[in-house]
Amino acid sequence: MAGLEQLLDRLAAFEPTGLPFLSLYVDMRPDNTGRPHWLANVRKELGDRARSYGGRTRARAAYDADAERALAWLTRAPAPSTNAVVVFACESGGVFETAELPVPLDVTDVAVGRRPHLYPLARLLDRYRRYAVVVTDTHLARIFVVALGRIEARGQVENAKLKRTDVGGWSQARYQRHVDEHRAEHVREVVAALEHIVREERVDHVALAGNETSMALLRAHLTKPIAGLVTELPHMPVAAPDSRILRETLEILPREDARDDAERVARMYDAYRAGGLAIVGLAGTRAALENGQVHELLLTASPDRLEGADGAAEADELVVKARQTDARVTFVEDPSLLAEAGGVGALLRFRLHRRVA
Repeated sequence: MAGLEQLLDRLAAFEPTGLPFLSLYVDMRPDNTGRPHWLANVRKELGDRARSYGGRTRARAAYDADAERALAWLTRAPAPSTNAVVVFACESGGVFETAELPVPLDVTDVAVGRRPHLYPLARLLDRYRRYAVVVTDTHLARIFVVALGRIEARGQVENAKLKRTDVGGWSQARYQRHVDEHRAEHVREVVAALEHIVREERVDHVALAGNETSMALLRAHLTKPIAGLVTELPHMPVAAPDSRILRETLEILPREDARDDAERVARMYDAYRAGGLAIVGLAGTRAALENGQVHELLLTASPDRLEGADGAAEADELVVKARQTDARVTFVEDPSLLAEAGGVGALLRFRLHRRVA
């Protein structure tokens, strides 16, 4: 995933050469007949774009070179786990970038323009944001990071298992205090490991699962910044297979993301109406991006809902400006949330104030 983030940043920095730039997003899953027709579909789309150039021009020659190179790469066998690929080619600009993706794309998309078509890549990275998972009991915690639909272990925290006893008396009370402190120390180690992962891997969501005792201890020891990222999962045994952990988190976290989107948009509208750190609408958001004011760009996940003559082109421009100024890009799946803003708005780092004459 870090590689895709870096790819997006490199492409956002591309300066047009005046010759075509080819962007390919290819969903490689079989169609409803069970057959993989994606390569034939890509060939057809590339041929249609070539004919649009008419005669043998410099632009047509540059496009043909890029298309041929892209097809040569596509015809090699992809890794078995690949569900989609992306290709960006511009020979005149010295660009040929590819990536194999373990997650599918909504559609196959072929775009030719002055700049790379980045909206689908940015949306893919937003949809499959990296998140951490902790599955724990009172002596063992397993920690994972999920990115692009894949789950990877990041280690575990394990301490000796101590049991409570039913024998009464002073010795028993002292032993129970020892058990409680032992469990609390285990939780502190888990929280420290989690904080490290959140900081180093730029995780902005954490899923926690465990039995009632371990979850109560975790709630008591989570720091405020981490607690704000947490979603609790239904009871899951600490020995649950990785596949179950991945499946259940992928089912639950999208609902949490939808709730977070609604809260972000509401916060943006509130700040904008109060004259605070927010802006709505295409013109204002574009100007804020130019000024480096944007902290988080909120963009509709349906480019056709974006105000302007060409929603897709406008969306690409906004994504490019956001990546160039280190602004976070969040795609809002529910189009009604940003309808009043014309499909786009932003939370700002600072405001520019005009001096009153």
